Amino acid sequence: MALTPEQALEKANAAAEMARNAAESAQAFADAAAVAVAAGGDAVGVGIDPFMFRFAIFVLAIFVGYFVVWSVTSALHTPLMSVTNAISSVIIVGAILAVGVDASAVADPGAAWTAKILGFVALILASVNIFGGFLVTERMLAMYKKKG
Repeated sequence: MALTPEQALEKANAAAEMARNAAESAQAFADAAAVAVAAGGDAVGVGIDPFMFRFAIFVLAIFVGYFVVWSVTSALHTPLMSVTNAISSVIIVGAILAVGVDASAVADPGAAWTAKILGFVALILASVNIFGGFLVTERMLAMYKKKG
C-alpha cells in the first residue's frame, strides 16, 4: 500500500518533530551537565553520591587487581615486582609530603595532624612493600643462579 503525498508529508513532519524534541532534550541534558561541571560536579554522576561513585571504582580496582596479579606467570613475577616497587616509591614521595604538612598553613589544625598520621602510616606500609619486594625479587633471582 503506497502512501499519498499528504500522508508521506505528515509522517515526515512527525519524524521531524520527534527529532526536534530529541535534540532539545539532548541540549537540555548537555546544558545541565555543563552547569554541573562548572559547579565542580561531574557530568556522569549528577545524581550519584560521590562517595558511592568512588567506592564503586575502588571495588572494581580490587577485582581487576586480583585477576591481573593471579594471571601473571612466574616468569613475569620479577618485572612485576619492579613495577610495584616503582609505584611504591612514588607513594613514599607523597607520604613524605603529607608528613611534612605545616599546621599553620592549613585552616584546620586537626586536618594537618590527620594528614601527618595518615602520611606516616602510608610511609611505613610503602616502605615494607618496597623492602619486601626486593627480598622476594632477590629470592626469585637466586633460583636461577647456578649452584656449584
